[in-house]
Amino acid sequence: MRLLLATDAWAPQMNGVARTLGMVVDNLRSGGDNVKTVTPSDFKTIPMPGYPEIPLARIGAGRMGAILDAFQPDAVHIATEGPIGLAARRACIRRGWPFTTGFHTRFPEYLHARVRLPLTAGYWALRRFHGPSSAVMAPTPRVADDLVARRFQNVRTWTRGVDLDLFRPDGPSAPVDDWPRPLFLNVGRVAVEKNLPAFLALDLPGAKAVVGDGPARAELERRFPDVRFVGAKFGAELAAWHRSADVFVFPSRTDTFGLVMLEALASGVPVAAYPTMGPLDVIGDAPVGVLDERLGVAALAALDIPPAACIAHASSFTWPATAAQFRGWLAPIAA
Repeated sequence: MRLLLATDAWAPQMNGVARTLGMVVDNLRSGGDNVKTVTPSDFKTIPMPGYPEIPLARIGAGRMGAILDAFQPDAVHIATEGPIGLAARRACIRRGWPFTTGFHTRFPEYLHARVRLPLTAGYWALRRFHGPSSAVMAPTPRVADDLVARRFQNVRTWTRGVDLDLFRPDGPSAPVDDWPRPLFLNVGRVAVEKNLPAFLALDLPGAKAVVGDGPARAELERRFPDVRFVGAKFGAELAAWHRSADVFVFPSRTDTFGLVMLEALASGVPVAAYPTMGPLDVIGDAPVGVLDERLGVAALAALDIPPAACIAHASSFTWPATAAQFRGWLAPIAA
């Protein structure tokens, strides 16, 4: 199969969308598929307002159309709703080609948190973007049900995986030997929509650490001087930070999945989170985390969870299965 993947999120961006797409592409290619990625690195870019670390491509439907015609794909997947996604959407519609889309990020909630844009306006725009899609791939059943309730069409569930070779309990640890224990950790983009103050303000024993970077980091470092902000980490270094923690605290109420929770679990680290979309699907009733509206209570209770249970639960989320499910939802382009 010749697949063209159009995405505004791609390495070296540090987010779950970029990591998910990278792992799926790797698995498809290893299975023999010819995958062409169209990403910001292919174009001139400008920084995204409020998120300068995220580049936005300068591309129109004409140039995207030329890319499509040159590659002649058997299927097109549009992963994001940014400039590249918009250009691919217009180019496919002009050619009468079917395509699939991915719903990864609850942008209406993000925009509401940042600029108070009404949720109805944000979801109207997303509903219009995904309207022509043959399959709108949502990461969990709860996200899929929420989209259906918001009048999205052709919604399908597409789960996620975790790299069990990288995120595992054995291996080097982060340089935290002289830190007080227990260590409560969060990993991800340091931005307002991640609700980090709910974690950072908790009265917990030991130490709190944040791995990641983003537009809210400077302010949060000032407000919470007792918290250790160690910056963005990748690959083996990121895995070392995960396995060094005692509890992974996930305060976000807007994430559609929360890939970092799986990475923590695979490292033998239990999760404390709110009982919201994302944690309810990743953790659910499994004895690998504590979901409670009292996040501090959840964090302390998670200390009693054995690592073996976390590792066993994470092992059921594999990237080959994720890639196979994704491939099954693609819409073939007629000859």
